Amino acid sequence: MSKDIENKKEQPKKKVEEDQKQENQKQENQKKPFSKPDLKDLKKPKGVNWLYLSIFLFLGFMLFQNTNPKKNVHDISLSKFESLLENKEIDSIIIFDQKRLATAFLNRQAAEKTEHQDAWNGGLFGAKTKNPYYVFRYGDLQLFQQNLDTAKSSEQLLAYRLEASSDWVMILSNILPFVLFIGIWIYIMRRMSGGSGGGGMGGQIFNIGKSKAKLFDQDQESKISFKDVAGLEGAKEEMEEIVDFLKNPDKYTALGGKTPKGALLVGPPGTGKTLMAKAVAGEAEVPFYSLSGSDFVEMFVGVGASRVRDLFKQAKQKAPSIIFIDEIDAIGRARGKNAMTGGNDERENTLNQLLTEMDGFGTDTAVIVIAATNRADILDKALLRAGRFDRQIYVDLPDKNERKEIFDVHIKPLKLAKDIDIEFLAKQTPGFSGADIANVCNEAALVAARKEKKAVYHQDFLDAVDRIIGGLEKKNKIVTPLERKTIAYHEAGHATVSWMIEHAAPLVKVTIVPRGRSLGAAWYLPEERMIVKTNQMLDEMCATLGGRAAEKVIFNEISTGALNDLEKVTKSARAMVTIYGLNAEIGNITYYDSANQEYGFTKPYSEDTAKLIDDEISKIIEKQYKRAIDILENNKEKLTILAEQLLKKEVIFQDDLEKIFGKRPHEITLTEEEVNNKDKEES
Repeated sequence: MSKDIENKKEQPKKKVEEDQKQENQKQENQKKPFSKPDLKDLKKPKGVNWLYLSIFLFLGFMLFQNTNPKKNVHDISLSKFESLLENKEIDSIIIFDQKRLATAFLNRQAAEKTEHQDAWNGGLFGAKTKNPYYVFRYGDLQLFQQNLDTAKSSEQLLAYRLEASSDWVMILSNILPFVLFIGIWIYIMRRMSGGSGGGGMGGQIFNIGKSKAKLFDQDQESKISFKDVAGLEGAKEEMEEIVDFLKNPDKYTALGGKTPKGALLVGPPGTGKTLMAKAVAGEAEVPFYSLSGSDFVEMFVGVGASRVRDLFKQAKQKAPSIIFIDEIDAIGRARGKNAMTGGNDERENTLNQLLTEMDGFGTDTAVIVIAATNRADILDKALLRAGRFDRQIYVDLPDKNERKEIFDVHIKPLKLAKDIDIEFLAKQTPGFSGADIANVCNEAALVAARKEKKAVYHQDFLDAVDRIIGGLEKKNKIVTPLERKTIAYHEAGHATVSWMIEHAAPLVKVTIVPRGRSLGAAWYLPEERMIVKTNQMLDEMCATLGGRAAEKVIFNEISTGALNDLEKVTKSARAMVTIYGLNAEIGNITYYDSANQEYGFTKPYSEDTAKLIDDEISKIIEKQYKRAIDILENNKEKLTILAEQLLKKEVIFQDDLEKIFGKRPHEITLTEEEVNNKDKEES
């Protein structure tokens, strides 16, 4: 009784001690820092690549087959087996009834004999087998079993058994090459059909005819809107009307209007055709399918037409919708122009299907097609007709005001200094497209960063323009003193003649620093004209020939440095004679074919006219060359002063020319009365 009482007293005491130990352990664990598991050790499970697994198994099987150079040593004849059986050297037999084969295993006494050493071969990679054996073919199964029963009763054989043969090695060797071939074929087809692209189920061979168009809808909103498209006011109005039609169709259909079938954006590269389409995708709030013309073309016959059908099928299911095909000239080239392929050309089949889908039977759904190209002259006439592309929107190079708007868009992300003059930059970049202006802004930021500046200054933009137009400066280029002097007088000749004649573009700066392929350059600020008169073209030709004329006046010899100048004036003179009808001898005739389809390889004029054209071109150029020489002869001293300053400073600006030549002769300040009289005369 007393022991029970003592045990009961000890139990609470032990419990208290255990609780105290657990509490102490818990406090120690809390003091220890928590260590996160190393993420490098956590590997994601990888799927099985059945192609590589098949190749591995096939190679392993072939290696297994070829590791034993004596793979037929186990084959013996039936008579050899009977002699082994008679000598009591067989332990047991397995009979395979399907192929009339049997495997005989040797007993221990026979296995130790040297004549049976080959029976041990045949293990994996040449290793010894656990039980030596022989393989032989028997005849009639029933007779063979009777012989074995007799041998078993006479204790020549311990046991035998009969089992159905499945010979998995033989089956695998027959089937595996076909499985491997099919796997390789499927792998190649998937690679050829664009991997995971191609629409549908991962771009596999069965989906190669599916459309590759990328879909933009409300779940995948485009962040570009019409506010991001600077300039292009006319084209923007046309596209905004199409977007408004999709948003408010009742506004137009109430008056009997119909949905426009398509709009074709045409213009030089970099003018913003694709950007306009992106803005439509961001503003339309309808499904927008975007793809390139080359996405239809495949090496398989009929794939392009199939993709066109699938594209329009998807668009009709989500109508109203928009399809945008960039670079449509890849499939829209005029049919029948290529004599090698004829009507069986895959592009022509694709174009035929596109024509049918755009305006054929059953095309009354609200699917608008927008396309872009810079090669509208080669497109098929059936594609351009009304009912397919109802509107052709010309996206031209921006003018001065539009370039200013484009600069305003692209300089927003830049850290600008206070001396930026966007108006001057817009004047300084005539002929630049929107993409060129974006490149100028980016190049200006790179120039400023290269010079370790904290902001982008106006001079950085001017350097970027020079870099894009002329190329990279090459101050370390080896130029002899005589060559340097010739270059200086050549560029001074350009500057002098352009300063002295009326319609030449005003000079901005002249440099003799080699840049790109040129050894010197002169930058002008050309006036943007909608039409050009004959005197204006002649004055520009005279200024262009001023460089060669200066070499003739100063050195009494000419060099090869005027190649680019001669190319310009020859092109301009030929245009005056053959295109614009500005020559009195040729008359009001043009030999220009704007569609590039009429003349082909034949000249539209006779040999006599060709000789007359050549003579007139030569007369125009030589007359302006003599005019440039006369101007430089009359201003030879000032030309020399300008060239010497160029040799000294390497770069001179418009202010330096004013100090030498004074104000331009034709920049005469008119009084208010003279201006009014001039306006009356012009009106």
